[in-house]
Amino acid sequence: MTGDSPAPEFDTAFRERFEQLLRWRRDVRAFRPDPLPEGALQRLVETASLAPSVGYSQPWRFVTVSDPERRKIVRSAFEEANRDALAGYDGERQQLYARLKLAGLDQAPEQVAIFTDHGTARGHGLGRQTMPEMLDYSTVNAIHTFWLAARAEGIGAGWLSILDPVRVTRALDVPEGWSLTAYLCVGYPAEESDRPKLEQAGWEEKAAESVTILHR
Repeated sequence: MTGDSPAPEFDTAFRERFEQLLRWRRDVRAFRPDPLPEGALQRLVETASLAPSVGYSQPWRFVTVSDPERRKIVRSAFEEANRDALAGYDGERQQLYARLKLAGLDQAPEQVAIFTDHGTARGHGLGRQTMPEMLDYSTVNAIHTFWLAARAEGIGAGWLSILDPVRVTRALDVPEGWSLTAYLCVGYPAEESDRPKLEQAGWEEKAAESVTILHR
């Protein structure tokens, strides 16, 4: 006897609902200003922490960003990086890029930075001597779990990667050894869709080969 609970059975109805959850999880850029219910963000972080991690290292570190001055630095970092990114395109692609809404910084009631703690002693280095990047991948697992848990509660998240991670890390004054993996805007979506925004905007189409399995 281990004392563990019996394993649940996930029936067809559950699997269909889970697929719906995956299909309706969107990278949200437009938010309603409504605040999240008290305790919602903490609950989502706790659920995210159920994600797998290399060597059971649990290297993710969630930082809520509410200070106006720190948010201002993040916005400035985005604007600068966005200008540089725009300059990297030309012609019709540049015009299309300029029309894209790539951040929800002004609307989302919550902003959350997620770091990977590369100095963690948890896990005792198991599984990462040959692939140290597994720590970062573990944090990405937690972020995706957060994303799905949020969607299950009708809450949206937008992953903002167009910014200077070093500048943001410095602005948030986190411990040495933490590296920025994601900056999320979190709140209730202004609209719902099961189609990615970038597909709707004509930026990119769904890749047919993404579901191809190679046999060797």
